Amino acid sequence: MGTVLIIIHVIVSVALIMIVLLQTGKGADMGAAFGGGSSQTLFGSSGASTFLTKATTCAAVIFMLTSLTLAYKGGHRASESIIKDAKPPIEQPVVPEPAPDNRDKPEGAPPAEQPGESKK
Repeated sequence: MGTVLIIIHVIVSVALIMIVLLQTGKGADMGAAFGGGSSQTLFGSSGASTFLTKATTCAAVIFMLTSLTLAYKGGHRASESIIKDAKPPIEQPVVPEPAPDNRDKPEGAPPAEQPGESKK
């Protein structure tokens, strides 16, 4: 469903761009309106709507509907994990090392330093 909606959205957006670029602007005869004797008025009625204006309206409505639908679907995704069957790793407790003792050392070696002691 999402892929079809994206394809429709892209097609409509390209069509909307093409339709808008094919139309002549409302102010194309702006220079003629200020004393050139143009038959159109500057802020008057535009007359009957042409096929391109109807196509622009239709494409704009479809574009807005697909935009809103895609935004809604993008914001309301199901939060499923792709690794939902995997279990978290097991953490094992850290076993402290036994304190060093002097039994394994040769007789002339200095004694092992205990934690918390410092040499002076």
